[in-house]
Amino acid sequence: MSRTPLDTVEHAAETPDVELPWAELGLKKDEYEKVVEILGRRPTGAELAMYSVMWSEHCSYKSSKVHLRQFGEKAPQSDALLVGIGENAGVVDVGQGYAVTFKVESHNHPSYVEPYQGAATGVGGIVRDIIAMGARPVAVVDPLRFGAADHPDTKRVLPGVVAGIGGYGNCLGLPNIGGEVVFDACYQGNPLVNAGAIGVMRHEDIHLAKASGAGNKVILYGARTGGDGIGGASILASETFDDAKPSKRPAVQVGDPFQEKLLIECTLEAFKEKLVVGIQDLGAAGLSCATSELASNGSGGMTVTLDDVPLRDSTLSPEEILMSESQERMCAVVEPSKVDRFLEICEKWDVIATVIGEVTDGDRLEIFWHGGKIVDVDPRTVAHDGPVYERPYARPSWQDALQADDANKLPRPGTSEELKAQVLALVSSPNQASKKWITSQYDHFVQGNTVLAQPEDSGMIRIDEETGLGVAIATDGNGRYAKLDPYAGAQLALSEAYRNVATTGAKPLAVSDCLNFGSPEDPAVMWQFAEAIRGLADACQQLGTPVTGGNVSLYNQTGDVAIHPTPVVAVLGVIDDVARRTPVAFQEEGQLLYLLGDTREEFGGSAWSQVVHDHLGGLPPKVDLERERLLAEILISASRDGMIDSAHDLSDGGLIQAVVESALLGEKGARLIVPDGLDAFTFLFSESAGRAVVAVPRSEELRFNDMCGARGLPVTRIGVVDGTVSDSNAVVDVQGEFALSLAELREAHEGTIPALLA
Repeated sequence: MSRTPLDTVEHAAETPDVELPWAELGLKKDEYEKVVEILGRRPTGAELAMYSVMWSEHCSYKSSKVHLRQFGEKAPQSDALLVGIGENAGVVDVGQGYAVTFKVESHNHPSYVEPYQGAATGVGGIVRDIIAMGARPVAVVDPLRFGAADHPDTKRVLPGVVAGIGGYGNCLGLPNIGGEVVFDACYQGNPLVNAGAIGVMRHEDIHLAKASGAGNKVILYGARTGGDGIGGASILASETFDDAKPSKRPAVQVGDPFQEKLLIECTLEAFKEKLVVGIQDLGAAGLSCATSELASNGSGGMTVTLDDVPLRDSTLSPEEILMSESQERMCAVVEPSKVDRFLEICEKWDVIATVIGEVTDGDRLEIFWHGGKIVDVDPRTVAHDGPVYERPYARPSWQDALQADDANKLPRPGTSEELKAQVLALVSSPNQASKKWITSQYDHFVQGNTVLAQPEDSGMIRIDEETGLGVAIATDGNGRYAKLDPYAGAQLALSEAYRNVATTGAKPLAVSDCLNFGSPEDPAVMWQFAEAIRGLADACQQLGTPVTGGNVSLYNQTGDVAIHPTPVVAVLGVIDDVARRTPVAFQEEGQLLYLLGDTREEFGGSAWSQVVHDHLGGLPPKVDLERERLLAEILISASRDGMIDSAHDLSDGGLIQAVVESALLGEKGARLIVPDGLDAFTFLFSESAGRAVVAVPRSEELRFNDMCGARGLPVTRIGVVDGTVSDSNAVVDVQGEFALSLAELREAHEGTIPALLA
């Protein structure tokens, strides 16, 4: 479009017939007409840029917000919740004056285009959300989904993603303590790269994204603004505004973890000196988001001069400056008397900082370029009053047939040898095999406060050295379960994360989520989404764990084929003393193995049905939230009171997978007895929810059984920890069926991923 004369607000009012590229920027015709109605004139090019990125699906949640409201409407009462949905990240009270902030977000599409930078900047973005709340980041987690493990493109995407996560997180000095890696052909063209982070602060240090106080200065600090990432999150292209550019700039942001580390320390020092009134990181939609969010959440308006924005590329147009998603940038609102000190701190940390505007006593966001006013908007209309779609949704026509294709009727092993072979096939399958090749590329123990990390049931960080106060986090989500029943699938994701936190001895407090689905324009996908939200909101209400925030990622689809609906749920828990934690690994020979919970014939969506039969059908395991709550109470009490020395939740792969993992981690064998009323196959492979296997010292057997009996939790003795690797007699022995040496199991469990990806 023409830039002679400059497309100012005045010029826009005088030239109503100028054509603007609204469709190329992702706006629908009626959305563009709504912008014209709001402004009372056509928008300028800069205003169009802002509305297009802020009204995108990624930033406005226009297809999902009608359903997301349930998280507020059904929110349980929680004394722990300090900051909920609507801010950069949720904040919960964990006691002793400490607050913890945490969130999970997606960087899916950029990570497919450019795996290293897509994943790296996903970590950087979620860490800045944590900083913006006033907290010091203390750990990251990474729930990942890739296509088939043996597909050539997986060998392109996965190593780059893993290197990006490790490279950025390791350089920041943040331990990577949790997450998961799942392979499924449905993610072939749409890998899911979800990233989470945890931060710690004192209650009084919480900061919010708002610009208040007329005359306060708006300071942009961090990296210079470049042409990378323009339209990254909102899927836009820089040429839209100027086709004369010699080449398309990269849509994927380029990260610099060393710059981010300086930004962290600089920001925390400014917080410590109480120099900041409001703050916002620059992530998706860049300056468009930061300025409109700060202004709309504050008590006045804002003026900004784009000429003062430090640039890496002097050819950037004002529209591109507003849309750029260059990394490692933040916006702070600072009182005039404190600006010099703020700038001194930035200089100390070698962080570029510039005053680009100030808070006004009006209600408009005004942006200037080369002396002309190029933006004059009500910031709420940009940041909060975007379109809201009640998209049609309908249960897909194929859902009944999928559920009728019952996995419980699949052929089962007929002999002990077949049973043994299927156990080996399961523990060596890509999804159940050890992910050590991946997780060893991450630093788990930097900062010295990591108590538990992969492959434990949840990661755990100590946050107070004196008392041992700590927090645990687990992320889970089973797209196969959600494909069979999205309502139950979302509840199973929450249940597993909740159970994983409790298994380590921590009390679950709150939830963040990352909701990954296909196109919202497909009624079947919208039905999956609506059902998953309904299921998650209902379950959080019943378990008393409020959703504090999260992320929605839509359009994860290739052609007309969507990914499995994949709601990833993160649960944060608190433990009074990390010394009382419970690990997965078997600790001592002679300890008694107990199975907690009920085992049923439930194989729909199971690992066994996938590995042995390449089958997906039937119904997922039943959800019993009260049983999950009771199981958690037992696990937490037993951990605190020293009644158990190891514990592992039962989920993908069932009991045999859990026992093998505990045995290999502890380098100790186990002898198992099939309980009365169960056949060996169901005992080993069932994926019934609400279960865990624990190792109980003989001295605690009576007390442990009495506690379970008094509280009404089914408990069954299933064997004993027996044999050690050092004595070369360690086996997993299912008596009457088969025995597998730990050496044989280790080779099967740990050899798969390196063979596929090394």
